[in-house]
Amino acid sequence: MDLKQIHDLIKVVNKSNIGEISVEDKDGKVTIKQKEERITVSSAPVYAAAPAPAPAPVAASAAAPVSAAPAPAASTDNLVTIKSPMIGTFYRRAAPDKPLMAEEGTEVSPGKVVCIIEAMKLFNEIESEVKGTIVKVLVDDASPVEFDQPLFLVQPA
Repeated sequence: MDLKQIHDLIKVVNKSNIGEISVEDKDGKVTIKQKEERITVSSAPVYAAAPAPAPAPVAASAAAPVSAAPAPAASTDNLVTIKSPMIGTFYRRAAPDKPLMAEEGTEVSPGKVVCIIEAMKLFNEIESEVKGTIVKVLVDDASPVEFDQPLFLVQPA
């Protein structure tokens, strides 16, 4: 089940009086529950990332200006930026005991997973759309990210 289908299910639950809906396919099971005007989504992903620490929202305001600094972009005109397609929590590992998916010097190609962004308890793999080498990681692990926020700078091959 892809992210668009999950978002459509959330909209259906929001607009109705349905308390809970479960959908299962070959990729896993998604359960959407409506409680007190909120929607929660739980999933059984193949991988698990460490939950963000409770004070993470406080760190978000301090980390956002540092990671969104325009200075690197001004001096790196030939680099391609991989941006966040959603709001969520940025993870560089599939699980706490797994190696980093992408770091400076890592060769990437279209379709290679470079990070995970957790949004509403769903772990979304973010893939590279360009072939090249990562020259800069712009976000700290387990940090909140905004839509369209730069995550990586890539030197195209």
